[in-house]
Amino acid sequence: MDKECFTLEMAVRDYECDLQGVVNNAVYQNYLEHARHEYLKAIGIDFAALAAQRINLVVTRVEIDYKTSLTSGDRFVVEVRPERISPVRIGFRQDIYRLPDRKPVVKGLVTGTALNAKGRPQLPKELAEILDRL
Repeated sequence: MDKECFTLEMAVRDYECDLQGVVNNAVYQNYLEHARHEYLKAIGIDFAALAAQRINLVVTRVEIDYKTSLTSGDRFVVEVRPERISPVRIGFRQDIYRLPDRKPVVKGLVTGTALNAKGRPQLPKELAEILDRL
């Protein structure tokens, strides 16, 4: 895995489309979230273990630019590029491209943090160390 860009291939399921026959706008956030979670698992960040320590990873902001629509059966790839935004904030630059032509579908920036047991922003040591290497 390239540490600067994680990719996950997926396919559109029929029930994700609206009456117009395209993926509903809100579904793209599910695609982005699933890819972020898979990225975090791939680098050794365990949501369940963090939750057991009363550390919760949370999204604080989502910016999405919609470029074109996906339709039922389309295959696509979600790219995830993490970046350190501040001492306590993480940014995930995420793009979705239709396959096989790699036509841009979505460009996004998802910002988040981790909340410690007291509800205060604090990145877990293992995540901070990974981000510091980027």
